[in-house]
Amino acid sequence: MLDRLTDKLSGLVRQIAGKTHISESNIRETLNEVKLALLEADVNVRVVRRFINRTVEEALGEKVLRSVSPGQQFIKILNDRLVQLLGSEKKDLNLKGTDTITTILMVGLQGSGKTTTAAKLAHRLKTQGRKVLLVAADLVRPAAIDQLKIMGDKAGVETFTMYDEKKSLNVVKRSLDYARKNQFDTLIIDTSGRLHIDTEMMSELASIKKFIDPEEVILVADAMTGQSAVDIAKEFDEKVGLSGIILSKFDSDTRGGAALSIKSITGKSILLIGTGEKINDLEPFYPDRIASRILGMGDVVTLVEKAQEVIDQREAERLQEKIESKTFTFEDYLDQFRKIRKMGSIQSLIEMIPGVKGNIDTDSIDEREMKHEEAIILSMTREERKNHRIINPSRKKRIARGSGTSVFEVNRLLKKFEKMKIMMKKMSKSGKYQSDILSRIGG
Repeated sequence: MLDRLTDKLSGLVRQIAGKTHISESNIRETLNEVKLALLEADVNVRVVRRFINRTVEEALGEKVLRSVSPGQQFIKILNDRLVQLLGSEKKDLNLKGTDTITTILMVGLQGSGKTTTAAKLAHRLKTQGRKVLLVAADLVRPAAIDQLKIMGDKAGVETFTMYDEKKSLNVVKRSLDYARKNQFDTLIIDTSGRLHIDTEMMSELASIKKFIDPEEVILVADAMTGQSAVDIAKEFDEKVGLSGIILSKFDSDTRGGAALSIKSITGKSILLIGTGEKINDLEPFYPDRIASRILGMGDVVTLVEKAQEVIDQREAERLQEKIESKTFTFEDYLDQFRKIRKMGSIQSLIEMIPGVKGNIDTDSIDEREMKHEEAIILSMTREERKNHRIINPSRKKRIARGSGTSVFEVNRLLKKFEKMKIMMKKMSKSGKYQSDILSRIGG
């Protein structure tokens, strides 16, 4: 995400970080590069101008020029200004208690990912202990009702539908009655979108909003559309009134124009971001963490949170014991492999490690090779996974045949596994070795 901008800004950060002396010309030259990077990222011109002016004003003060570590001080100012640009702090959804109904109105244009995002949000709230009802009030787009129902099933929540109804407001009214009778505490309404903003759509949304008086009116905007997403947000806010924004397809957004402009232009916060196609790929938007990633400084907090979702403390302790006692097997390797994959793509995880962005070519990471490795392990018998040393030439041929790979690939995985066990053993025993590894990746 935001790859182009991150590549440029993290490079600038590396250049200036170690400088013991910084002049006014250094600062102006660096900020000129920052300005060009932001403009190339499709950030609004007025937003860029304001950002640069404020940063120059603060960076040229005595705090930086006479600092003991001016490079680091300058980076802190750059980071703080980026955080401010992105929205200063995380904003939570306005949710009532579970003894009453919270209504969330989802709005947006066709193709923005509104229906999918509604289901993702339902899944997220369900995992937080809420009883959610999805409402299929998009009666314009063909198959919108069916799509929401399918996605609702994936999310594990019920979807309210009225296939023969022609008016969205009637669907909303009936859904509210149904929610009260069946003790739902959260209503997420998927509304009709169009290919462009028109009077009919806005009139329909206004009538639903007036009736339901929702706690949240959330615009789902496609992050990849850059300035278009900002313009759409501004128009929706003026005509309907928004409480917040969800940026879909944020994982595919290489530029970052929408994320960096939307708060300044509309005054509305980004609440959540879509980070993939899976039902749980919807994350809170933390301005400070995103700013840190943009500057190539990683995002350790999010990385730890993702790990905690799939690995508990007891499991981690058992794994440590296995590593130290040399009893770590392919069974354990396969288990950890699957847990890591639940956390997201390897590329996205590596980018959260401080100092890695720009030092490791993440594009060279071949996740297909990892799938081949998984296929090889799955083609082993349980006995072979527990003790790989019994895998002789005939067993290797069988494993290669069963996994659709070659004996060469099987041998390569076995060697890699042996080396990995040695490295893990050293890291678990030696604090110096851990420091050495971290220093090599810039940690």
